[in-house]
Amino acid sequence: MPDPLVLRYLGHVRFEKRLAERTVTLYTLDLDKLQSLAAQAGVTLLEVGPVHMRRWVSQMHAGGRSARGIALILSGWRGFYVWLGREGLVSSNPVQGLRAPKAAKPLPKALGVDEAVQLADFKTADSLHHPGLQARDECLTELLYGCGLRIGELVGLDAVASAQARGWIDLQAAQAHVLGKGSKRRSVPVGSKALQAVQQWLAVRSQWMSALAEPGAALFVSERGSRLSPQHIRKRLRLRSLQAGLSTPVHPHMLRHSFASHVLQSSGDLRAVQELLGHANISTTQVYTRLDFQHLAKIYDAAHPRASVAGRKPKPEPEPGSDTSS
Repeated sequence: MPDPLVLRYLGHVRFEKRLAERTVTLYTLDLDKLQSLAAQAGVTLLEVGPVHMRRWVSQMHAGGRSARGIALILSGWRGFYVWLGREGLVSSNPVQGLRAPKAAKPLPKALGVDEAVQLADFKTADSLHHPGLQARDECLTELLYGCGLRIGELVGLDAVASAQARGWIDLQAAQAHVLGKGSKRRSVPVGSKALQAVQQWLAVRSQWMSALAEPGAALFVSERGSRLSPQHIRKRLRLRSLQAGLSTPVHPHMLRHSFASHVLQSSGDLRAVQELLGHANISTTQVYTRLDFQHLAKIYDAAHPRASVAGRKPKPEPEPGSDTSS
């Protein structure tokens, strides 16, 4: 039987605050759980204190409830005790200052080496009819995967170095100079495949620009000469990945993660990867060591004749998915 105070509160949020019915349903479930826990502890809802709350959070966490799930439950309970305080029924909120356990940071999503190469090498079926688009999209793909650039760094590249340029490609030195997070400049090497793609794209770009009265400075432009937006590049890369037959749509930051993961797998040099990515703190880069270990563990368990005896099962490598910001 619901506590009369709970029924009053639910009526308050439904009719006075006019919360959505779905939200009211979730609050009802949260408060049902609160009543059950309070009954097990032998206290009324008005007698619940911070000690009880901390114990219940620990129990939920130990029981496998996610950090996000616990945070949502605490939010429902917190609102209930705020209302009780306004009604003069409690002198303090037992949920105040209580936080859910921190959620584990998800691993960055990276392509396998074969998939990344498949995407970079892909030629569209209509590349003969639209060689300019093919050259441009191949170039931006090569720079994202071959240099580990952020989408903002790629968009900011100009075709020619200048005092006003946020970034540019030095073909002779085989380097990309970019303006990264915190307005910090860095230089990264450009591989032979990416250099070739840049040169091919520049030849097409010059043809596009010659037809314009006021050609822009951007390296990556539309057929009208305007600098490509991050949204446009995301759309083109997603389309390219689907046309290339990859199992999941690819976004720009996934290629940055792939770059970092593959360089670390080959070199084992975390400091070098940090410099290439432009991370201020190596702790940001260390997440890729977890990816690298998963890769190595998978190879070990598949190849070593004694692996199965140890009883260790490798964690599955992460499925490619959404954007991040490292």
